[in-house]
Amino acid sequence: MTIQPIVEGHGDVAAVPVLLRRFVEVAEVWSVSIGRPIRQPRSRLVEEAGVKRAVQLARVQPNCGAVLMLFDGNSDCPAKLGPTIHTWASEAAGGLPCGVVLAHREYEAWFLAAVESLRGHRGIRTDAEHHSDPEYPRGAKEQLELRMDPGATYLETSDQAALSAKFSLSSAYRGSRSFRKLCHLFGNLVEAMGHDIETWPPTAWTKDD
Repeated sequence: MTIQPIVEGHGDVAAVPVLLRRFVEVAEVWSVSIGRPIRQPRSRLVEEAGVKRAVQLARVQPNCGAVLMLFDGNSDCPAKLGPTIHTWASEAAGGLPCGVVLAHREYEAWFLAAVESLRGHRGIRTDAEHHSDPEYPRGAKEQLELRMDPGATYLETSDQAALSAKFSLSSAYRGSRSFRKLCHLFGNLVEAMGHDIETWPPTAWTKDD
């Protein structure tokens, strides 16, 4: 069975499957696969008709067993917008397990929470340090560039997937509330699809490296 992601950005199309497959590997739920994300503009993902159309499209993908919507919260409060979108998505899912996560404020905030694990990769400085409150800055991409070598530029379409394959999941889990929400949602969807999953998230993620 497949978890079918719905995402916003071009970089997300490549990055989100990389991240979710890492979850599959850590959880050892080998019977779960990750579908190619369906990309929709953010304007459609924050209005009822657009959400329902996206979920309906996800439902008809091969072997779809669950739907996971993931996009940037930007200036919106995830605690307010997320439940509203989840209600719309659930109505369109027709009983299929589904969930919504808004990265607060941007996906790249998860990299900021675990930037030490990215040192020396894709231009990240070898002395880069994590942000004390990675979900606070409105410009997480710009904050990431401040931790890159002089002249280096963060390119979402090429760097997001590469960094998603490398960053410490445990550090991001401890440092980012929205990342923790994604982790818990993954576990809930896997169980709702009828697959056994042991300790999730891993106990080690709640401890210091």
